[in-house]
Amino acid sequence: MTEFDRLSGCIEWIDLSFVERRRTPEWAIQVGIRCHLAGMSLRDASQFLEELGVQRSHVSIHEWVHKADLQPISTVTANQLTVDEKMIRLHGQQFWLYGAVDPQTNEILHLSLFPTATKQTTRWFLTELHHRYQLTDVVFLVDDADYLGPVLAEDGYRFQTLAHGNRNAIERVFWEIERRTSSFANSFSHVELETAQGWLEAFAVHHNSRQT
Repeated sequence: MTEFDRLSGCIEWIDLSFVERRRTPEWAIQVGIRCHLAGMSLRDASQFLEELGVQRSHVSIHEWVHKADLQPISTVTANQLTVDEKMIRLHGQQFWLYGAVDPQTNEILHLSLFPTATKQTTRWFLTELHHRYQLTDVVFLVDDADYLGPVLAEDGYRFQTLAHGNRNAIERVFWEIERRTSSFANSFSHVELETAQGWLEAFAVHHNSRQT
């Protein structure tokens, strides 16, 4: 089986309605996006396409990922969700990545970046999550972080404090994000907050497509 055959079997989840001109074959756009989200640098993804007979710059692949505007979607059938936050760096500055994962399916429901971790940013993240999925009767699994437990309690959410078990689902996702970003030379060092947020959401779609 060729490398392209292996990749082409799982790329149907990318909607290419954003493509205005047919200068590049659709399969090449999908492969370029998927290669980058799977861990290749933009330049390596460009080189891989060149080996397949399609010459496109790393800038083009970056634009494909951005314009695809991939957003994670889940039906949230589980009665538990793991939520957590983690510090990452962007332009050498500290930002906080908040995430929510279904521990039963390992699907990412939501990822969001904030310049700090406070009660207010925690509440914004939980509000975004609730508005996106209309959560009811869900128990949030959290660790002993400074703000998640207190905000969940103040706002009337059901939650349970755990160190391991089902809460490990979010830790695995954060570990994978760290691995992916470091594998292409700390991509977040030279991008704006909006670009990093877009990559995280696209990564979530890619991640979820592998859980089905």
